[in-house]
Amino acid sequence: MESTRIGQWLNLIVVNVLLLLKIEASSYVPITYVQNAVAKGAVCLDGSPPAYHFDKGFGAGINSWLVQFEGGGWCNNVTTCLNRKNNHLGSSKQMAKQIAFSGILGNKQQFNPDFYNWNRIKVRYCDGASFTGDVEAVNPVTKLHFRGARVFAAVIEDLLVKGMKNAQNAIISGCSAGGLASILHCDRFRSLLPRGAKVKCISDAGYFINARDVSGTRYIEQLFSEIVATHGSARNLPPSCTSRLSPGMCLFPQYFVSQIATPIFLINAAYDSWQIKNILAPGVADPHGRWHSCKLDINNCSPNQLGTMQGFRTEFLRALTVLGNSQSKGMFIDSCYAHCQTEMQETWFTTDSPLLAKTTIAEAVADWFYDRRLFHQIDCAYPCNPSCHNRIFYQDNPGV
Repeated sequence: MESTRIGQWLNLIVVNVLLLLKIEASSYVPITYVQNAVAKGAVCLDGSPPAYHFDKGFGAGINSWLVQFEGGGWCNNVTTCLNRKNNHLGSSKQMAKQIAFSGILGNKQQFNPDFYNWNRIKVRYCDGASFTGDVEAVNPVTKLHFRGARVFAAVIEDLLVKGMKNAQNAIISGCSAGGLASILHCDRFRSLLPRGAKVKCISDAGYFINARDVSGTRYIEQLFSEIVATHGSARNLPPSCTSRLSPGMCLFPQYFVSQIATPIFLINAAYDSWQIKNILAPGVADPHGRWHSCKLDINNCSPNQLGTMQGFRTEFLRALTVLGNSQSKGMFIDSCYAHCQTEMQETWFTTDSPLLAKTTIAEAVADWFYDRRLFHQIDCAYPCNPSCHNRIFYQDNPGV
């Protein structure tokens, strides 16, 4: 009884310490609406203007820019897009007026040593197709606007006017669907920045792979094809891919990442929790819910399920081999059961953040960006890494 009480107190202390860390490491940043984008048809699903949060740089970081694209899954047909139309993933009217910046977006040197004084921007996600869609016609009944590519262009144009045209350093980054956007738009972003600037791209949990699910079908391949068809994305996907493969395949980075000319850094869990839940074991492939408990917490997985997940890791690593040993392409592939690790202080840079080669994600990214050293590390198989934060997820949805 006494030991149970002590354990409860210890858990409470840990929770409070993490809460205090989160508060101390975070800053709140107000929203900016790109009102002039509406006239160009660069709008969210519901026709509202695009939006972003902008924390201005200072000191030595005044001419350095970090543009982080928000994640949030995708919508693949009229029904799923209508479901998003009236929330923050489809309308800037529903977005919080201010949000917390932490991790790679943090403004305190002790929590974000290499980027804290940069101009840091979080671009809100409200198009449902990783900023790739562009359909001119608007159905008068649904009033859905598929204009993600225009949103990307309008936001970047607005930031260029606000000083990014003078950038000496610039990074486009993102998490999940935003991480995929940063891969898809990497070279495009580079082309819009000053010729002499150091420009690189970072993808956090955006390397989605084309794998079979536990029922043996390719659910994710069908989903991506439907996204591209619904949003008219084909013309905004990498031509190096669409000239060879059907457009739906060109949302999978493995089919075009080797053709990206701009330096890019991939941060991903080999057991990405979103991919395990939605690519390997989506609900449609697991009608009896045998994977439900395992997907919520990797500690609940049976030996057979862990074996299947090890197979998924093997396939994930195989999909990375297209990168070869390119000097310009770095990677931090850990064995955590996680999804998105750059915006959370606990996983970005603290005393107990995940480590590879005794290096945190923040240190690895900074060393690579500033050309201090090439970082190209792949973790050993689960459960070998004691520094992992294997987060428990309570909902099974297509968002982040």
